[in-house]
Amino acid sequence: MMKSTDVRVSAVKLFFLEAPMRVPLKFGGETISSCSVARVHMEVTGKDGRTAWGWGESVLSPGWAWPAPCTFAERDGFMKEFSTGLAADWSRFDFYGHPMEVGHEFLHTRLDTLLEQANAGREFPMPHLAALNCTAAFDLGLHDAYGVLHQVPVYDTYNGDWMNHDLSHYLEPAAPGVDFKGRYPADYMAADVPVKLPVWHLVGGKDLIAESERTGQEPGDGYPVVLDEWISADGLKCLKVKLRGNDSAWDYRRMVDVGRIALEREVHWLSPDFNCLVTDPAYVNNILDKLVSEHPAIYGKILYVEQPFPYDLENNRIDVHSVSARKPLFMDESCHDWSFVRMGRNLGWTGVALKTCKTQTGALLSMCWAKAHGMTLMVQDLTNPMLSIIPHILLAAHAGTIMGVECNAAQFYPAASAAESVIHPGIYKRNGGVVDFSTLRGPGFGYRADEIDRQLPPATFDSTK
Repeated sequence: MMKSTDVRVSAVKLFFLEAPMRVPLKFGGETISSCSVARVHMEVTGKDGRTAWGWGESVLSPGWAWPAPCTFAERDGFMKEFSTGLAADWSRFDFYGHPMEVGHEFLHTRLDTLLEQANAGREFPMPHLAALNCTAAFDLGLHDAYGVLHQVPVYDTYNGDWMNHDLSHYLEPAAPGVDFKGRYPADYMAADVPVKLPVWHLVGGKDLIAESERTGQEPGDGYPVVLDEWISADGLKCLKVKLRGNDSAWDYRRMVDVGRIALEREVHWLSPDFNCLVTDPAYVNNILDKLVSEHPAIYGKILYVEQPFPYDLENNRIDVHSVSARKPLFMDESCHDWSFVRMGRNLGWTGVALKTCKTQTGALLSMCWAKAHGMTLMVQDLTNPMLSIIPHILLAAHAGTIMGVECNAAQFYPAASAAESVIHPGIYKRNGGVVDFSTLRGPGFGYRADEIDRQLPPATFDSTK
């Protein structure tokens, strides 16, 4: 029996914003200087005819979601085009339910069909991960609008009082004693949700880590440039280190150089990120073994290793038990949904890095499956600015991670979030090694969007016209 609180999507507006970076970010084999951000305003209608609007936002990241020989600009343009098609399809999606149910239905009945149609005849087809990246803003807008309609925080609705189906409708167990019947996402969330979290800083491949690396071309905008300055300014205790994944000597030196700074500045934790370019576990194992032999204190600060191997898990079923025997090994790009988490667990992965840019619905289902099977969690950034960082942080707070949350938009385009930072200063400026989101309140994701003086460009798509 359906609930009286169920909703359907009744209108969609889509906007594209640009976020130019103050310093370049090396991502995989590409260096990024600007990001496109999709912002969605979505209206839902309840069974009683009442309506409400919600906001969703996601960075579109071709470098992360779509490695391909065609140019970054070409992929970015196609992702925008695909997002516009999604907006039209979402606006016609006549399905009632809780956002988990509506979002799941769209992902499983519409997204792949739309992707297949869009890819027809393309030399370099867009992968499923990029399609998820495009639809994330719509799914987030749906969850926010549902909370706004019922005037409750949306995280208060992930239970049997609001949802029609328990988790057995979505998930299949893969271990004795795991049963999703009668269980809901709320059953896998933190009992005490914090309003502050330890924050991870990204040490990019192009970032300066020593004063001697200055060239005089650094931005003079008042923000830190060298790693030591960032540690002092933000009180950092957790550093994620971007590596090349195809140059073991460079990767080892980078870990040693950053590790020495971490020791000197009393940084607690490090996490190497090999950018999905490794094809043999021995590559990672050799670096870890050399560190434990030559720099055991640096090795001891490595909390986990993030996604060294190609994100296409189906075509790259690499046994990674030897890596996870040394350090916890977290899936990121590979875990499109819970079924890929299951596949990864069988191959030896021990943790999952959740991301709201793969949809709120999918992130929550992956969270539940992973926690039910004893896997640990992180919530990783996609350099989320403006509104997109808010659901990202809330997911980390409710999921219960191995250590805080990664937030690096303050490093690469702090000015992009100037309007939002007036209302939520602790989110957009990291202080004392934490991100403070105590200013979030109200229904949905608690954006307080009506208080934010954000000027939007003309809508690319508007179903109300």
